[in-house]
Amino acid sequence: MAKATARLVRRFGPGVAGWCAEVPRLVAGLTARWGLTLGAPLPEGAASITLRCRWPDGTPAVLKLSPDRTLLVEQADMLRWLAASGRVPVVVALDGAAGALVMTEILPGTEAGELPAASLPERWADLLAALHGLAPPPGATRTLGDRCEEAFARVGRRLIEPAVGARLDAAAWDRAVRRCDRLLATTARPVLLHGDLHPGNALDGGAARGLMAIDPKVCVGDPCFDAVDLVVAGAGAEGVGARCARVAAACGLDGERLHEWSRVIAAFAAVAQLAGGGEESTTEELLALTR
Repeated sequence: MAKATARLVRRFGPGVAGWCAEVPRLVAGLTARWGLTLGAPLPEGAASITLRCRWPDGTPAVLKLSPDRTLLVEQADMLRWLAASGRVPVVVALDGAAGALVMTEILPGTEAGELPAASLPERWADLLAALHGLAPPPGATRTLGDRCEEAFARVGRRLIEPAVGARLDAAAWDRAVRRCDRLLATTARPVLLHGDLHPGNALDGGAARGLMAIDPKVCVGDPCFDAVDLVVAGAGAEGVGARCARVAAACGLDGERLHEWSRVIAAFAAVAQLAGGGEESTTEELLALTR
């Protein structure tokens, strides 16, 4: 739990340590109440703790716990709405007060970033067609602008970290904000977005289902946004420019807009690279995109 606590404290602040200390007791109570059989922890999420488990009927599932109870309940609602696409896990159980959610496990579950890069644009296009074909939920008010505003405020605080601020300054961050504002103001055909569709949130669901999406932050906005993280993931490999051309062609997106979005998201990716000591070639390409 020490590693998970440190990760969640970075996200939520020191006050979350008390919640982390209660997680073993919470898991024990939920296991008894829902009849779960617990398995191994899953890869770390930014705002949650996830464990493999089995539902009493043997269904492979995932138990997700988060101190952000409001977000978890919203995410369950989002998954239920996106269920019509056939491209998200099924919500099995929810205890909003406890901040606990059980979903079916996506199998084989290989992250998109670990799949052959050559096939990804076409597989991503199939996923976007399924997700973007849904109408927004009744009364949906969250826009991509809201999503971006929150992300710039939250991640922008990291510019004061020495490893980040030494190479990514406030001027570069402001350029990313202005680029984002221009793109938001010129969106011609808004669609229902997953809202956080990076390669770690797209899992292999097998030949019958294709790529499956997890951890949505549903909003309405530019369809390019759900492809931009895949594009930026090309940094240090085939290159963002080459990846952008392939993804735009496969997904039927405006290549120029998609590339401009990559210059926005490159600033976020650069923060993660600099803070984590990533490959220098990747860092350099990301920083160049922010200029």
